[in-house]
Amino acid sequence: MSDIINILPDSVANQIAAGEVVDRPASAVKELLENSMDAGASQIDLVVKDAGRTLIQVIDNGSGMSDSDARLCFERHATSKIHKSDDLFAIHTMGFRGEALASIAAIAQVELRTRLHDSELGTTILIEGSHITSQQPTACSPGTSLAVKNLFFNVPARRNFLKKDSVEMSHIEEVFRRITLVHYDIGFTLQSNGKTLYDLKAGSMLQRIAQLYGNHYKERFYSVEEATDIVRIKGFVGKPEFSRKTRGEQYLFVNGRFIKHPALSAAVEKAYTDMIPERTYPSYFIGLQVDPSRIDINIHPTKTEVKFIDEHALFAILRSAVKKALGQFTLATELSFNTPEEFNIAPAPRGYVPTQPRISYNPNYNPFHATTQPSTKTTVQQIDLPDYRQSNDIETLPIPKTEKAVDPPNETNSVCMQVQGRYIVTPLPSGLAIIDQQRAHERILFDRLCKRHTSDSSQTLLFPVNCSFSPADADMFMELIPDLKNFGFGIESLGQHSFVVTATPTEFSENDLQGFFDQMLTDYKSSSLQKFSNRNQSLCLSIARQMAVKAGTTLGAEEMQQMVADLFACPMADTAPNGKRIITIVKPEELLK
Repeated sequence: MSDIINILPDSVANQIAAGEVVDRPASAVKELLENSMDAGASQIDLVVKDAGRTLIQVIDNGSGMSDSDARLCFERHATSKIHKSDDLFAIHTMGFRGEALASIAAIAQVELRTRLHDSELGTTILIEGSHITSQQPTACSPGTSLAVKNLFFNVPARRNFLKKDSVEMSHIEEVFRRITLVHYDIGFTLQSNGKTLYDLKAGSMLQRIAQLYGNHYKERFYSVEEATDIVRIKGFVGKPEFSRKTRGEQYLFVNGRFIKHPALSAAVEKAYTDMIPERTYPSYFIGLQVDPSRIDINIHPTKTEVKFIDEHALFAILRSAVKKALGQFTLATELSFNTPEEFNIAPAPRGYVPTQPRISYNPNYNPFHATTQPSTKTTVQQIDLPDYRQSNDIETLPIPKTEKAVDPPNETNSVCMQVQGRYIVTPLPSGLAIIDQQRAHERILFDRLCKRHTSDSSQTLLFPVNCSFSPADADMFMELIPDLKNFGFGIESLGQHSFVVTATPTEFSENDLQGFFDQMLTDYKSSSLQKFSNRNQSLCLSIARQMAVKAGTTLGAEEMQQMVADLFACPMADTAPNGKRIITIVKPEELLK
């Protein structure tokens, strides 16, 4: 019998490693930025084209490399940061595995230009699919420039799994934020398709937050700082009144590295107990300094998942530090004894007698002798998108006679009952229907939004609302404005990634417009909406999700009847827009049991 086990070629092994380290353009961006920081760069420029598909280039003014190091850095497990196994438990650098450049070179066309600061000439290396095609001396600036072209050119299956450019660009921008937020002592730029999205100057952490999210963010945070034998904590936590509907602005860093740690995130959120509404989340940017020997960051290729030896102690310390910051600054605000200028009223002169106020009224008016009687019944005209949480006296509409997967009720005013604040129970010819009220409302709103093509029902806001986004989100939001105007929104650009909302649909009841649009963009970028054939349907579902009545909302009898009638008027009354079931039928024979 012949031998069947063989050693894989380096090119194949590198492609397998690339599957772990580089799964999308944002992964390559992360590895290249970390290498530049480890090289001691004070300025790092990131250039991408077509969301990283065509080009990812990182230029830094770091230490640079010699001719031999420039060639060795593309070999597997080649690293300057680890010399013995004990070094794995005392890691102070960002990239250390020695797999990133070898993995990237295996699936892309790479051009490296590097030069030591005390050298007259640098080195240029061209690599294609792990094979070095050229290496020669060149004149270049001190530091390193590494260009990754045509990512996954030789792995078409992985390239086909990439999302559209807007989604991939959002991942790149998120990686950029994670790195730049904690390394605020380094200058960064980000260019996409020739347009500068970020130009960040070195400064403090609060200045970096303002550069990324806008100057108005400076007023939204309290500083948190604590030092113990186990951990040093320094960062910023959001004021309770600025809590959001999404977790987008929650960043934890350990020893200068972004991490995901559910327990520590829960520690921060528990500090806000009874301070923010349900289903809202605080914003925070918190850095932790821990002894490297007390932490393991080598359990995942992307190094975002870590293990702590003192996890329980860290939880308690972090929670206490955040509660202390919230209590200290809130109390300091409440106990401010500086009298506002509007209360500095000069005392009245001696002998001044104030004028007694007078009230005008008609002494002959008698409310019991009115000449006309008010109507005993008020009919409210049905609007395009009914808000079942606010309507009190709405006429029930008849149910159209159409072929349905579920037979509609026989009577127009069928009996409806609410169970657990979540389900509507009503009799049908085929049995007893249990209707999920939130999914039902989503179906109603989704169908009506999809049919709307003109902004024929808008209400002008008395006080226009300003909304700000990150540069990538602002570009995406700008593309969506024409569709949002068709739904009844009035939106204009103010420049600098800011917009003003002057009108909303007449039935719109959401007060937090910033949170509404943030969630809409999050939904639009998520893979759950990729199944829809066009952008309009994706927006319709996102808006319907947010405007629909939520589980736990108490509905009146008329409101339930109206919702049931509107639901059975939909072509797909039994299925929500996301494909989940709306109605469950309990058969008569099941009721007899």
